[in-house]
Amino acid sequence: MPTSATAWGWVGRTDGRTDSQVLGDKPQVSWDDIAGLDHAKNGIMEMAVYPLMRPDFFRGLRVPPKGALLFGPPGTGKTLIGKCIAAQANATFFSISASSLTSKWVGEGEKMMRALFAVARCRQPSVIFIDEIDSLLSQRTDGEQDASRRIKTEFLIQLDGAATNADDQILIVGATNRPQELDEAVRRRLVKRYYVPLPEGAARRQIVARLLGTHSHSLTEEDIEEVVRLTAGYSGSDMTNLCKEAAMGPIRELTAHDIRNMRLEDVRSISFSDFQYALTQVRASVSENDLVLYLDWDRQFGSKG
Repeated sequence: MPTSATAWGWVGRTDGRTDSQVLGDKPQVSWDDIAGLDHAKNGIMEMAVYPLMRPDFFRGLRVPPKGALLFGPPGTGKTLIGKCIAAQANATFFSISASSLTSKWVGEGEKMMRALFAVARCRQPSVIFIDEIDSLLSQRTDGEQDASRRIKTEFLIQLDGAATNADDQILIVGATNRPQELDEAVRRRLVKRYYVPLPEGAARRQIVARLLGTHSHSLTEEDIEEVVRLTAGYSGSDMTNLCKEAAMGPIRELTAHDIRNMRLEDVRSISFSDFQYALTQVRASVSENDLVLYLDWDRQFGSKG
């Protein structure tokens, strides 16, 4: 196990990356920033936030698992949930991608993995969030490169170490849009697996209301309900893109002279017609076939209740 100084060195110098790209500050995010997803929120609070807040409550049979998986369509808030965990538990947040833990130099990938966990121990309580975890820890195949296999083995060793050391306040959260491609051994160790679905009507309404809250608009309650009805199947990021497109409606009516000289308060308010046009430009990004795959995987491996 490297010392903390060695850990900082490995995280900091490889391929020009700095530790600031790997080690995040404690995020300023709350659950109110995430619309809906009550099932995932409640499960995460019990498994991650409360134990990190009050480790003395969670001893013996109450010791929670150290690994969780968030899976579902793109743009549904998985990364934001990871940040919320760290913020609510006042923990250091490490945001990791496959590219930040791979190297052209033989043996450096697993060294960086060890360094990551070493730094996380120095800065605990810590949350290690691995985005697109399937690309780093996919199913093992006969033709797999040795470097990839070694990184997976090292990850399992480190995760097992965090799970068996009662003093470690480290939580590993993986996020994926392709849960079926995850290595079986990794899946077993990510004990809690929460489906993060597309936002339902109430959540879509919350997203629209929050985004419009900082802009002048003329939409009535009925208009917003119609937008919600017309956006069934949209992800959270789809809804954000839709609102951004609608917000550009009043600006596109202006001439270059207007943009240079008009006061902001004289710009027309966002209207329902702007949303009607935006709906022709921003479509749902998740297919019905993909949703079926997520639901099937959730039924087989997901954490319920």
